[in-house]
Amino acid sequence: MKLLLDFLPLVLFFGTFKYADSHKEWAAAFATEHFGFMISGGKVGLEEGPVLLATLVVMVATLAQALLLKLRGKKIDLMLWISLGLVVTLGGATLWFHNETFIKWKPTGLYWAMALVFWVSQAFFDKSLLKSMLGKDLELPGFVWKTLNRAWVLFFASMGVLNLYVAYHFSTSAWANFKAFGTTGLILLFTIAQGLYLSRYLTPPTDNDGAPGKSESQP
Repeated sequence: MKLLLDFLPLVLFFGTFKYADSHKEWAAAFATEHFGFMISGGKVGLEEGPVLLATLVVMVATLAQALLLKLRGKKIDLMLWISLGLVVTLGGATLWFHNETFIKWKPTGLYWAMALVFWVSQAFFDKSLLKSMLGKDLELPGFVWKTLNRAWVLFFASMGVLNLYVAYHFSTSAWANFKAFGTTGLILLFTIAQGLYLSRYLTPPTDNDGAPGKSESQP
């Protein structure tokens, strides 16, 4: 359920953009009629309609995501708070100024904010956020937690740069594809690489005598 909620704004953004991009006249007319009061000048152009509608949808979806978690008594994690602040601020600017550049900066803002949080926690407080989140389930040497923390800092920082490169060197449609599939694929690959690194330091389970455990199928 949580995984679905995490990806829902991205899915809705991509789906709305793709549909509106293939129905530009409808998108421009619909946005002008129903949301013109949120847009400077009150009128949406043909090329602006898809990204403005997609931006509006992702703003509503992110707000709904946070509200649903709150109503269910669940904790809203730091990344969602940062994402919510960025999508409302930059999304609002995108709508008002008819400028898709603002919403294209949103992923970079999120990545760099998380890189900063991970870096500050270790550099100034000697604390690993990953250990705080996963330490109950994983027993790892201290240097491994620090290495993982630095890896996430570099990954988030690099993803922020990569997002800007795609945003400024390719079409909005290509950027939307990258946002939906490219970033998801890169995060998956990075997570797999982390798992391979961790496998060298994970302590094997032991039986009651302290010896490495055997599975039931072993003799």
